[in-house]
Amino acid sequence: MDLVKQHVTRAREAFDEGITKPRTWRLEQLRALDALLRENENLIAHALKEDLGKHPTETFLTETSLVRAEIKHTIKHLKRWLAPSYVKPSLAVAPATAYTVLEPLGVVLIIAPWNYPLQLVLAPLVGALAAGNAAVIKPSELAPETSRLLASLIPAYLDERAVKVVEGGVPETTALLEQKFDHIFYTGNARVARIVMAAAARNLTPVTLELGGKSPVYVDGSVDVKVTAQRIVWGKFINAGQTCVAPDYVLVSQDVEAELVEQLIAAVQDLYGHDIEHNTHYGRLINDAHFDRIVGLMGPENGRIVVGGEHNKTHKYVGPTVLVDVPHTAPLMSEEIFGPLLPVLPVADEDEAISIITSKEKPLSLYVFSEQKHVRKKFLQDTSSGAVTFGLPIAHLAIPDLPFGGVGESGVGAYHGKRSIEVFSHEKAVVSKPLSPDTLALVYPPFHPKKLGIVRKLLG
Repeated sequence: MDLVKQHVTRAREAFDEGITKPRTWRLEQLRALDALLRENENLIAHALKEDLGKHPTETFLTETSLVRAEIKHTIKHLKRWLAPSYVKPSLAVAPATAYTVLEPLGVVLIIAPWNYPLQLVLAPLVGALAAGNAAVIKPSELAPETSRLLASLIPAYLDERAVKVVEGGVPETTALLEQKFDHIFYTGNARVARIVMAAAARNLTPVTLELGGKSPVYVDGSVDVKVTAQRIVWGKFINAGQTCVAPDYVLVSQDVEAELVEQLIAAVQDLYGHDIEHNTHYGRLINDAHFDRIVGLMGPENGRIVVGGEHNKTHKYVGPTVLVDVPHTAPLMSEEIFGPLLPVLPVADEDEAISIITSKEKPLSLYVFSEQKHVRKKFLQDTSSGAVTFGLPIAHLAIPDLPFGGVGESGVGAYHGKRSIEVFSHEKAVVSKPLSPDTLALVYPPFHPKKLGIVRKLLG
């Protein structure tokens, strides 16, 4: 693993030489990254098609366009975000000037997952570069075509002295985690996150962990059930359900359960047709192991399938599947599904739904379909999640100025927009006080009652 160490060492040298710190360099890198995405759209679409069966339009919508929007937003606001932030100094040190500045942390490690293997590499990289860091990137080996493409394109577009790509699997990731970084940004599952966090602790390295969990949906009878069903189906089955913020399960008020299930079935057919296996607009599972896990969650102990259930291991295809009569103790309800299975469970009301949600780990996202203000207020006050959205799933991650991140088991830290700069920066406190007049003489010894009286008046 000498190459891993060499890459980290060279990135460290680039940072120590000051290459990454000028704002002009940061902007150059951001524009170059935008050019990479713009000029290689067809190559990117092909790689994502090979890895995940993604349609080129889906790749544009969920991968390249999101990163390009993040780049554009960052370039527009970077000067303002990096400007000193002034605060009022206390009378104890007045007259003085006090402010904070954002300084780059150094060399950061970005470990990316396989489900959005382009977006979830490059979106954090936007923040790392804009903040003035050097970066080492580890794409997912489970999306090999995208990994290879990134490894070839990034050195061609970005400053090779400061941005390094390490391909490989567990051995390479292990070797990376043995190196000293100034921040580690990991997107993936909680099991590996614990390994990353333990490795980071050895060097007291701060971490950002973007994880997942069982993101629930609540639906009551106050909404347009047809539109609600279409939005849930869209959010659930995009990328064949392999999305960290995808609706994981639906809790529906008993009075509209039958109607919602009927509309979910219709929405699957409206969006994907009747021959979904041969529909190029619908993706595929990442590998055989993931296929076997998802198919294993379709057994009778997990409920009754009302639409979908078809699968073909040769093509890693599992159709959009909706299940009803799902026991609360079903294996399907004990882990994040991360695939195209959508269990629907009836509840008496919002209070029962909240009780079910809070009995589980805190989710990355929570989706509420209700037009009732008191219901919305209850979910905001009585649940904890990375985000709450009313009336739509997953789209909150496309708003640059909103933080994207989890809480508890669903993640540590958040990014996007200015927060991406802050994640990869240290907010350094700065105080400047003139030497004359020397007002600090009031607190120098020797102490006596007159001095104390003046200080008491000043400090209140």
